[in-house]
Amino acid sequence: MPALSALDVFTDDLLVRVREKIGDESDSKTWRLVCKEFLRVDSLTRSNLRVLRVEYLFHLLRKYSNVQTLDLSVCPGVHDGTVSLLLSQSSLSWTRSLKSLVLSRSTGLRYKGLDMLIRACPFLERVDVSYSCGFGDREAAALSRAGGLREVKMDKCLNLTDVGLAKIAVRCVNLERLSLKWCMEISDLGIDLLCKKCQDLKFLDVSYLKLTSDSICSIATLPRLESLAMVGCQLVDDVGLQFLQNGCPLLKTIDISRCKSVSSIGLMAITRGHNGLLQVNAGYCISELSAALLHHIAELKNLKVIMMDGALISDYSLQTISVNCKSLVEIGLSKCIGVTNMGIIQLVSGCINLKIIDLTCCHSLTDAALCAIADSCRGLVCLKIESCNMITEKGLYQLRSFCLQLEEIDLTDCSGVNDKGLEYLSGCSELLCLKLGLCANISDKGLSYIGSNCPKIHELDLYKCTGIGDDGLAALSNGCKKLKKLNLSYCVNITDRGIEHIASLEKLSDLELRGLMKVTSVGLTALAAGCKRLADLDLKHCEKIDDLGFWALAYYSQNLRQINLSYCALSDMALCMVMGNLTRLQDAKLVHLTNCTREGFELALRTCCIRIKKVKLLAHLRFFLSSEILEALHAAGCKIRWD
Repeated sequence: MPALSALDVFTDDLLVRVREKIGDESDSKTWRLVCKEFLRVDSLTRSNLRVLRVEYLFHLLRKYSNVQTLDLSVCPGVHDGTVSLLLSQSSLSWTRSLKSLVLSRSTGLRYKGLDMLIRACPFLERVDVSYSCGFGDREAAALSRAGGLREVKMDKCLNLTDVGLAKIAVRCVNLERLSLKWCMEISDLGIDLLCKKCQDLKFLDVSYLKLTSDSICSIATLPRLESLAMVGCQLVDDVGLQFLQNGCPLLKTIDISRCKSVSSIGLMAITRGHNGLLQVNAGYCISELSAALLHHIAELKNLKVIMMDGALISDYSLQTISVNCKSLVEIGLSKCIGVTNMGIIQLVSGCINLKIIDLTCCHSLTDAALCAIADSCRGLVCLKIESCNMITEKGLYQLRSFCLQLEEIDLTDCSGVNDKGLEYLSGCSELLCLKLGLCANISDKGLSYIGSNCPKIHELDLYKCTGIGDDGLAALSNGCKKLKKLNLSYCVNITDRGIEHIASLEKLSDLELRGLMKVTSVGLTALAAGCKRLADLDLKHCEKIDDLGFWALAYYSQNLRQINLSYCALSDMALCMVMGNLTRLQDAKLVHLTNCTREGFELALRTCCIRIKKVKLLAHLRFFLSSEILEALHAAGCKIRWD
C-alpha cells in the first residue's frame, strides 16, 4: 500500500480555498509547479486566461475548461480560421462557462469568426473590441447575437456607424455599460435609438464623438444612468447640459472635461438637479469657479472627486470646498491659476480624507503647502506636484513623517529635489510609483536610498536625470526587485555596466533607454537575456548598439510588443531578424535607420505584415516600397504613420 502524502489530508474544497488566496501571477505559476495535485486544482479553479501565443490557445482552453474571462488582446495571430478550427474540436466545455471576452486591438478577427464565437458562447455578458481597426457594422451585427450582453467596449472602432450601433441597441436591450469613445461615425441618430432601446444603461461613454445637445436630450431619458463620460464633445453646449438637470435621477458621475462649448452655466444645471453627485470632472472646461457655481458645488455634500484642471481658482474657492465637501477623497487642480499656499492650507484643513491630490504646475506652492497636506491628510496615497520648483527636502521630510500610506508621487521637473529629499522620501516604504524626470540635482547617492528602502516600487521615471549613473542602477537592482516600468532616457552617464545591473530585474516589462550613447551591444545582450518579460522597449538614439545586440534581442525578447529603433545603427539583416523573430511585436518605430536599405525594409515588413498593427516609417519610403507590401499591411489592419 503506497504511503500517504501530506496532501492526502486536504480535501479538494480546502485546496480550492487555498488557491483562491493566491492573486499574483508569478505566485500562481509557482503553485502550479509544486505538484500534479496543485496543477489539477489550478485547472479546475482558474477563471481568467490571458493568452500570449495563438499556438497555445487550443491546449490552454482544453486544460482550463471553467474559464470565465478569455483575453486575446495580446494574441495577434487570432483570425477567423483560428476560431473555426478551435470550435471544430470535440472539447468545448469552456464555451458554456465563458462570460467575458477581450478582443481589443484584434486585426484578424472579422464578421465570420466573431459570429461563430458569439454563437458558441451563449452566456457571454461582457465583450471588449476596443481599437479593433476592422470592427464595423457587420461585426456589430454578429456581436448583437449575444443577447445577454451587459457590458460592451467599442472604443475607437472607426468603422462603426449608427447602423451597427442600432443592431446592438435592438438586440442587446439588457446593456448596462457601453463605451463608444472615439467612434467618430456615431451621430445623434444612433445615440437616440440606443437610449430608447437600452433603458437599463448605467454607464455610458461618448467621449470625443461629434454629438450635439440633441444627444444629451436623449441621454437624459435614461432612468438608471449613474455615470456619463463625454470628454471632448465640442458640439455639446450649456443648453444640452440643461436637459440633464431634470433627467437621469440616479446620476453619480459626470465627466465634461475638455468640452469647449460648456461653461459654468451648464455645470450648474447638472449640479442643481443632482445633489447626490459623487464625482465631477470639468477639467479644461470651466474657466473659473464663480460664486454661483461654488454655491451649487457646496450643496454636493457627498462629493468624493472634483477635477477643475486649468481653471482660475481663488483661496475663497478652496475654502468653500473645504467647509462643505468633507467627504472629498480626490481633487484635481492641475495647471490651475491662482492656487496659493493659503488656499491649499484652507482646503486640507477641512478635507482631511483626501487621498489623491493633483497640483501639477501650481508654480507658487512651497514647502508650507506640502507640510499642511502631510499634517492633515494622513491617508494620502497619491500626490502630483510636477514643476513645483519651490518644493525642497523640508516638505518631503513632512511627507515621510506623516503620510505613511503614500504610494505614488510625481516630482517631475521639481528642481528643488535633491539627494537629501530622496533620503526622506525613501521612508515612505509603501511607494509604488516615483517620478523624478528632469530632477537635475539627484545622484546615485539619492537613488541608493530608494533602492534600500522602497522594495515595493514598480514604476520609476528618471528621464534626463543626468546625475544618475551605473552605481545608482546597482542599488536599484539590489533592492527594487518588483520594478516593472523604468525610464532612463537621456541619463547620459549610464554605460553597459549599469544596463547589466538592471538585467537582473526579472519583472521589468517597460523600459526606455533613449539617447544612451555609452550603451553598446554588450549591455543590450545582457538586458535581453535577463529581462524576459520586456514588452515595451525604447532604444531611440542608442547609436552605439550594433547588430550583435539586436540579434540577441531577436533571440531572447520573445514577449516584446512595442519597440522604438529610430536612429539606431542596425543593418538590413538585423532589422529582418528583429521584425521576423519577435512574433508578438505589434508596434514598431523605424525612422532614420541609415544603415537599412529599401530592400531591407521590404523584407522586414514582409516577415511581420500579418501581425504588426502599427509601424512608423520615413515618408519617402512610401514611394519606394512595393504596392504589394503596402496593400498587405493595409489588409491586415496595420496603421502606417509616415514621418
